Amino acid sequence: MDYTQFCKSFFEATGIPVNLLFEGKPVYSSLGDMLSIPESNSWEVYPPSRNPEFSSINPDLEYGHVQIEGTGYDVFLGPVLTAPATETLIHEFITETQISPEYRESIAELLYSVPVNSHPQFVRYLMLVHLCLNHKLGRPEDLYAEEKERTVKRTAAALDSAIDSKENEKKRNSLEFENRLYHYIRKGNTAQLKEFLENTKEFPSEGKTAATPLRHAKNSFISFTAKAGMLGAIKGGVDADRVYQLTDMYDMECEQMQTIEQVHRLQYIMLMDLCQRCGAAKVPQDVSPEVFQCMNYIQNHTNGSVSLEDVAGQIHRSTSYLSRKFREELGMSAGDYITKCKMEEASEMLRYSDRTLSEISAYLGYSSQSYFQNVFKKYYGMTPMQHRKQAENK
Repeated sequence: MDYTQFCKSFFEATGIPVNLLFEGKPVYSSLGDMLSIPESNSWEVYPPSRNPEFSSINPDLEYGHVQIEGTGYDVFLGPVLTAPATETLIHEFITETQISPEYRESIAELLYSVPVNSHPQFVRYLMLVHLCLNHKLGRPEDLYAEEKERTVKRTAAALDSAIDSKENEKKRNSLEFENRLYHYIRKGNTAQLKEFLENTKEFPSEGKTAATPLRHAKNSFISFTAKAGMLGAIKGGVDADRVYQLTDMYDMECEQMQTIEQVHRLQYIMLMDLCQRCGAAKVPQDVSPEVFQCMNYIQNHTNGSVSLEDVAGQIHRSTSYLSRKFREELGMSAGDYITKCKMEEASEMLRYSDRTLSEISAYLGYSSQSYFQNVFKKYYGMTPMQHRKQAENK
């Protein structure tokens, strides 16, 4: 196949910019071709954690990556705009791609003309390119699958299964389910939300809202999306107008679904999307991208042992460099930040679950329950059980 011609045809058909690389070096760029801009060498291509995959500079500025297997070629879709272009988005794009400021006006003019695509539509485009180039049919939910390395590190799998069984037997009511769900969305931790959704066999059922099962599923989706937006995303720091736009777009996407399974898949994507946006909205001021990347890694790996070497490895730096950056920007060591995240996780588990202290201790990667209790008491000034009783009395 002529991959350059494929990229040109895709751009002409969709309006989405495409970049083609061979062994990390640029071969074709839609933007460069249209605007006579020298092809950028700023792309850093690493073995993908999954194929295809997507990433974002900003929740409204996304990229897709498809590795053409066995060829040395990589295709990058993007930027894909999920909202109309703004000066901020254009600035972030130019900074990320290291394009010379002399091309700013031309880039801005082109980005303003790039069609807006919803996140689900972008996922479908990415799957289509993967199918065309690798002849493999993927599923949208595969884009949210955990990497093998992370899966291996996850602890207490059997424990989680047992807990899940207990929770199902108790048939928790929908109010508790939704309170926990919106809490996880507000926190902006996609790994935690993913675990919660995977350990929930089914969402709480609502009363019959339509004559057919498909219409009922769509009506439930619309209601659920509105609540996830208002009680989750907006309270999590995402701009209210943007949340309203997103929920409207998801409702329109839902109306196009032809099966109940498609509605459920879209619901999963919608929840993960809102959660990711909450996480992005929590970026502290004056925190460098390196430290923020490490913060995200720590927050997503509280369920197990997290070493300074693991964290430093995420930015390809030494542990001494990591410690210095954390103290300069956060006023605490990386080890203290790890403890902070684990204690906050422990607090949530004490408040929102019936897990025992030994279960929580094992889940968070502590060597013993007594050590966990000592760390918790030092951090909160009370024992874990006192903390749980205090929460129950509120």
